[in-house]
Amino acid sequence: MARLAKPRGLLMEQTPRTGPRLIPLTDAERRARVQLAACYRVFDLLGWTESIFNHITLRVPGPETFFLINPFGLHYREVTASKLVAVDINGSPVRPTDYPVNLAGFVTHSAIHTAIPAAHCVMHTHTTTGSAVACLEAGLSHDTFYGAQLHGRVTYHDFEGVTVNPDERARMVASIGDKRVVILRNHGLLTWGETLEEAFMWLWLLQRACDIQVAAASVGRVRTLSPEVLAQTHHEAAGAQAEICRAAFDALVRQVDALDPSYRD
Repeated sequence: MARLAKPRGLLMEQTPRTGPRLIPLTDAERRARVQLAACYRVFDLLGWTESIFNHITLRVPGPETFFLINPFGLHYREVTASKLVAVDINGSPVRPTDYPVNLAGFVTHSAIHTAIPAAHCVMHTHTTTGSAVACLEAGLSHDTFYGAQLHGRVTYHDFEGVTVNPDERARMVASIGDKRVVILRNHGLLTWGETLEEAFMWLWLLQRACDIQVAAASVGRVRTLSPEVLAQTHHEAAGAQAEICRAAFDALVRQVDALDPSYRD
């Protein structure tokens, strides 16, 4: 693993596009902005926040690969559709913006958006129980209702320090392969999906599996599930059912709308 001569900062050095290189704001991007901003508020509702850190990104439909990411420095409850930053795969905003981008977020998410064409949405968290399971030698247990749905679907990537080294991108993508559920060892959780709703459902299942695993560890030994049950539950996973993914996410967006619809601005 390559080592840096000196530590990198967390802010990207970015130069927004100008003139004819600007990408116009389309209706598709407007819809993506509202959906992603809603997702940031859903994460806040669920308590999946870590001060101003962590990221959810969404690729914008169109001929050129660029994606939306949260402005660095804002809490998730402050994110709105208009404040999201659109960056290309080189890290340049596709139009002028008042907000910086977190380098660690760009390195991680750009690696996946660039290398995996199906990865339209990428989510990353540092929840307490998720990070705790990521620190365990054995990793995630599949002997729970939620863990069983993730059997055969989870991959791991070793910790290399704060993800600000562009060289790590290739190693991260190699670790991920075709798996949509990723545990970043000694670090946190990550999922991706062909839709935002799918990525969310995989993360929700992973987070619940971590919650229950940590809770069960404090009270006794977990009962082992049979290979047959694990195989069956793998095929019944909610994350593999698009209509369930949509329904679960939409229900939480309705809660956010009832509390504070300002994310749409």
